[in-house]
Amino acid sequence: MGRKASVARSTNETQINICFDLDGSGKADISTGIPLFDHMLTAFCVHGFFDLELKVKGDLEVDFHHTIEDTGLVLGQALFTALEKKIKIVRFGDSSVPMDEALSTVTVDLSNRPYLVYNFPEGLKVKGQFGIDLAREFFQSFCVQGAFNLHINSQYGKNEHHVLESIFKAMGRSLHMATRINLNIDETLSTKGSL
Repeated sequence: MGRKASVARSTNETQINICFDLDGSGKADISTGIPLFDHMLTAFCVHGFFDLELKVKGDLEVDFHHTIEDTGLVLGQALFTALEKKIKIVRFGDSSVPMDEALSTVTVDLSNRPYLVYNFPEGLKVKGQFGIDLAREFFQSFCVQGAFNLHINSQYGKNEHHVLESIFKAMGRSLHMATRINLNIDETLSTKGSL
């Protein structure tokens, strides 16, 4: 079907090149300079059956924020482009994924109405430079540029890595579900006839 997009973005803070295929097999070739972020994005691809080539050069000597936020912006742009007019897509996706003691649910509506709800367990200790707060920046940028409604609810978990991994895997699964084609849908799945 060819639902793919390539996007390049260059600023004084980051240089990003991405190729994103919605109908892939889970192949990920990712280099952001932040190993844990690469690991989480790989989990997103594997569990969403998305193919992603992503190369990022960011001002990591300043901090990780610019790289993570801008990666979300570019991935959102690629998703929006790959979906074109969102014809015949299921539109909604929902997945709960455990990771040891952690459990997270991610719900997506490809509605052209960007909004992020982001809840994680109280008292979760942030250990590394890429953690639950910077993940929020990524998801905020991703849903705004991708024009979708995103609810992330991590019900419980004590290990930040496990919480993050359950979120990214659930994100892949729910977005995969929402982007699937259903030939029973005439144009768009909306009572308005448009998203």
